Amino acid sequence: MISYALVFLGGGLGSTCRYGIAHLLAQYKLTFPLATLLANVLSCILLGWLVGLSLRGQANDTSKFLVMTGFCGGFSTFSTFTNETFSLLQSGHIGLGLLNIGGSLLLCLGCIYIGIRMGM
Repeated sequence: MISYALVFLGGGLGSTCRYGIAHLLAQYKLTFPLATLLANVLSCILLGWLVGLSLRGQANDTSKFLVMTGFCGGFSTFSTFTNETFSLLQSGHIGLGLLNIGGSLLLCLGCIYIGIRMGM
């Protein structure tokens, strides 16, 4: 039962941090969804680092539930990313939509790799 509490706590903290980034960047009135991209990139680095530690046997269950599942799950924003990309495409910003798809995928794959390397 403690695992559920850790995921709940981590998810709330992750969601709060994601909201904070969006709130800070909202003042710039950007067309490109930079806050979502930033949250996904940071979450991938953190998750990758913890996966690297886990592969070395240096991540305990508490950190896995609290940070990997909870915080990273609440902080990363795939559903928001998808909705924002759809909105860009629908509103005629095809180039920005494709940039968001490709940039997010490549950056986040790279960040997972970087995070794993950091953890090993």
